[in-house]
Amino acid sequence: MFKKIFILFKIANKLAKSDAFDIVSKIHQPPFPIKVFFKIFSFFNKKKIEPNTTEEERLCNSLQEMGTTFIKLGQFLATRPDIIGENLSKQLQALQDKLPPFSLSEAKTIIKKDLGENVFNSFINISEPVAAASIAQVHKTQINDDGIIKDVAIKILRPDIRKIFNEEIDALILLAFIVESIVKKTKRLKLVEVVFLLKEIANLEMDLRFEAAAANEFAENTKNDLGFKVPKIYWHFTSENVLTLDWVEGVSIREKEILQKRNINTKKIASDIIQHFLRHAVRDGFFHADMHQGNIFIDKEGQIIPVDFGIMGRLDKLNKRYLAEILFGFIKRDYKKVAEVHLIAGLVPKNISIDEFAQALRSIGEPIFGQSVKDISGGNLLKQLFEITEKFNMQTQPQLLLLQKTMVVVEGVARTLNPETNIWETSRPVLESWLKETKDPISSLNETIKNTTEVIKRLPELPEIMDKANQALTYFASGQIPQNSNSFIALNEKKSEMITLRNQTAIGLLLLVILGLLVF
Repeated sequence: MFKKIFILFKIANKLAKSDAFDIVSKIHQPPFPIKVFFKIFSFFNKKKIEPNTTEEERLCNSLQEMGTTFIKLGQFLATRPDIIGENLSKQLQALQDKLPPFSLSEAKTIIKKDLGENVFNSFINISEPVAAASIAQVHKTQINDDGIIKDVAIKILRPDIRKIFNEEIDALILLAFIVESIVKKTKRLKLVEVVFLLKEIANLEMDLRFEAAAANEFAENTKNDLGFKVPKIYWHFTSENVLTLDWVEGVSIREKEILQKRNINTKKIASDIIQHFLRHAVRDGFFHADMHQGNIFIDKEGQIIPVDFGIMGRLDKLNKRYLAEILFGFIKRDYKKVAEVHLIAGLVPKNISIDEFAQALRSIGEPIFGQSVKDISGGNLLKQLFEITEKFNMQTQPQLLLLQKTMVVVEGVARTLNPETNIWETSRPVLESWLKETKDPISSLNETIKNTTEVIKRLPELPEIMDKANQALTYFASGQIPQNSNSFIALNEKKSEMITLRNQTAIGLLLLVILGLLVF
């Protein structure tokens, strides 16, 4: 317990030095006891405010200065506007996952320890770090692949990152528990669950075999997709702490001028990105859920090459159909059909009025067709849809929430390349083609619903390693932990531990306040 509390004091010191707590307090008022606790440290550790910086920039810079745990916390909370509010959520979306690299010698030590001396010796000319994030960094090297020398990227987990992260996150779980115990109204926010979910998700991301498995599956699904290429995974050079895949020779999607100088048709690329994303979602039920500009490259042949497969999204048969039908229904302005799909899929109660529900859907769809092309967003449409359907007691669809967030990012990337990209005209051929190739939507939905195994399990048919990764993604999207999961059991054990420590905590805090003031 005392170790956790001591780490809390170190966190308070970090917050004070970085000015993060003061910035957050202006945006979202914390409970009074917590405010007092952190103000003690702010008094002795006041950071000078940098001139000509926005509140958004200062907050993101502060979290980056505080390291891995807080970068991941910021990224996670950016997906939970229900907890932190829309404004703070938007601010945190600007957070860049970057940290100074660790040394090449440390990287080599990790490779040698994880893969063994023989495999380590097969790497040729390991470069200095070319990119460094909060959890891992990337080096360029070469391997001998069946007699062929190949350029590869090797991603290496930061030294001791699991230990550091888990110690800090356990301290934050304690803090969340204290807040919930002192301020009863915060219980509805489920702060302990939120921080615990972050721990579960991040620990999955810290096992690079999960990312390798995701990239491998993604490559298999898309191997026949013209103009789209996923880097090859080299399993013999991959472990828990090391991931080896093809080196991407290409231009970042954010370098529009360079792409145009190379005679790459950026308007076509913009449309292709949207179509590939939708194709992966509705055809495969497996999509890249972190498609920002830094994760997309274009090679000399004009192929789209994604990187970083740490966050992937899944849709089961029901949700694939649901997605295709509602988007195509809005395109055709057939609101009653969209309402019927919701009802037949069991997504809204059977006692609702179809006509009233269709009317509510019309209130979302019709304004879209009065907007300019630049203002139309499929992702924002889904956001509005979820808000409307919530009023009709629609059950939560966590995979769709993750997809909606990703769609907004993909649309943004496309419009960076071509501001006039028409989301609906671009989406239509993909959705129309897929729906024609499959059974009638209504009968297909009925068939799916009758298949009790599919509906009850609602899980992809995956090896255990990907089952766990998919579970974490579901948690990420929904902010919920299923009661039949191992994580739910672990969470309850953690809560029991917190309850046991509750009486000791108050005394410990008082003692360590005195100690903290002396030390810091």
